[in-house]
Amino acid sequence: MPVIESSYSAPWWLRNGHAHTVYAALRRRVAGVRYERERLELEDGDFLDLDWSRIGKARQAVVVSHGLEGSSDATYVRGMVRAFNRRGWDAVAWNQRGCSGEPNRLLRLYHSGVSDDLLRVAGHVAGLGYERVGLVGFSLGGNVTLKLAGEMGSEAPKWMAGAVGISVPVDLAGSAATMARRVNRIYMGRFLACLRAKLRAKQGSFPNELNDDGYARIRSFREFDGRYTAPIHGFASAEDYWEKCGAVAVLQHVGVPALLLNSRDDPFLSPGSFPDGAARGHRFLHLEVAETGGHVGFLGANGTDGETFAETRSVEFLGA
Repeated sequence: MPVIESSYSAPWWLRNGHAHTVYAALRRRVAGVRYERERLELEDGDFLDLDWSRIGKARQAVVVSHGLEGSSDATYVRGMVRAFNRRGWDAVAWNQRGCSGEPNRLLRLYHSGVSDDLLRVAGHVAGLGYERVGLVGFSLGGNVTLKLAGEMGSEAPKWMAGAVGISVPVDLAGSAATMARRVNRIYMGRFLACLRAKLRAKQGSFPNELNDDGYARIRSFREFDGRYTAPIHGFASAEDYWEKCGAVAVLQHVGVPALLLNSRDDPFLSPGSFPDGAARGHRFLHLEVAETGGHVGFLGANGTDGETFAETRSVEFLGA
């Protein structure tokens, strides 16, 4: 498929990627979503908490994946859930390991490459009798979503309706370098503080592996992933983790309708997260690029009835 020039345009007062990102995160509110929690016990002894929003008698369902240090309670997740509910879909927002308000049981954490967990969730949902199951992911969760679509390739199950990734750093190494820039110091500091709190919540069970002595000196994902993510999950280094888990490496193998929606002014993304070469001529992969939108933003009148453009576009894409 050709690269799509998005019809989205941010309101004039949000045509700065940083302002749009911050405003969307701090000021937007979504009402009318009520969850029912289901705990999915895993074969490795751990668990995942799934939050369902059902409309009743739906024949299709969407699995929504949150971003780094997000959860099913994130405003952007609730907005997507509401948009699909409005169009006749049941929705399940899954909390990645340790993100549901309770530390997970194993040393293993969540990260950008946990497509095995997403597959387990999607398979569980399909097993409940839905005819079609779609996937939508934001940022880190979008990378997981598109990575799974690429790994499935032409062997994707018949119930897989397609996949949508929004504001996705498919080039993990490039985005890690972008986030290390001085202009992104505030975002980086917030992520690192949240991750430290999560590590400390598990230290009692894993005091050696999750020791945070000297943590205050960590300033980048290269340092965090090199110290924690890589060794805990069997990668040789941060660079090895980024190379093996970035969805950009498998996008050419996607075998279901897939949409990657990114904005040029997203302060978290590097040029490598706009994979024009992979999308051009691809049968299934659609790369839609907006000039504005920030990171997980896309606010404004381009959406429908209080929805963001990303929400309206995701339902439109998977519904087709």
